[in-house]
Amino acid sequence: MNPLRLVFAGTPEFACPSLAALIEHNRPVAVMTQPDRPSGRGRKLAASPVKRLAVDAGIEVLQPNTLKDERTFQALAALEPDLLVTAAYGLLLPKRVLGLPRLGCWNLHASLLPRWRGASPIQQAILAGDARTGITLMQMDTGLDTGDMLATAETAIGSDETAGELHDRLAEMAADVLIEALRRHSRGTLPDPTPQDDARATHAPLIRKSDAAVDWTLDADAIERRVRAYNPWPVAYAEVAGTPLRIFRARAHVAGARHCTPGMLITGAGHPDTIRVACGRGVLEILELQAPGRKRVSATQWLNANADWAG
Repeated sequence: MNPLRLVFAGTPEFACPSLAALIEHNRPVAVMTQPDRPSGRGRKLAASPVKRLAVDAGIEVLQPNTLKDERTFQALAALEPDLLVTAAYGLLLPKRVLGLPRLGCWNLHASLLPRWRGASPIQQAILAGDARTGITLMQMDTGLDTGDMLATAETAIGSDETAGELHDRLAEMAADVLIEALRRHSRGTLPDPTPQDDARATHAPLIRKSDAAVDWTLDADAIERRVRAYNPWPVAYAEVAGTPLRIFRARAHVAGARHCTPGMLITGAGHPDTIRVACGRGVLEILELQAPGRKRVSATQWLNANADWAG
């Protein structure tokens, strides 16, 4: 692969496998990432995962608050990039920046576009019950994930896979897609970009903590998907038998909630060793949970410590 003068822009863990692959195959001349943010109980400033990786590799790091000011533009122009690659960077690239690299700007997105444009494609795919998802490499334009597609890779979503688990798999897939695209570009075999079908587009809005509140009137299947989609953040939460809980893993059952109101704890009746809650339709079996001020535990551990829940 003939190396390009490449700038990489990313911030969270999702972007790290792609940066690590570039360091090995086409070392970036610089990395852009979000400014350090307060983190942890002490609210001390912390570098992003991408910054930590870039610093360890000895790569120049840029951390602009905005890409709209002249100083940032000139700093990028001075790098004379052939290509700018982004992955979960967090800032939109203005038209002026998009036109700066000789080959434009590429973006790695964690969905099969045009499905799930936006900030939460992984969570939305699970919430919707999608059977498959993947990675799209696109040529960026001024819209939000609307650019023409350069390459895609698909994968099945596991029936019990959490957003965190799917995130990690897709992050590794993104790195593979990027390196293969760069190789094909160097050989002159990268296909022409394919326009997205805007009529098929769906939107993946930013996740809020309040989204993870469990509504027991929903079907058990829908609640199970929410538990998976909001693990590891913000984590599904609900009150069960008067106790506020965070629910990390759960399993839906079609039957078993006759004459029970949604949200009712079901014990006994052939299931004394499980935590089951009636839903609008079906039952949700809670497998891993956490009460305020206590450790995350399995249902068995919880029942051993809370005998009154066994009925």
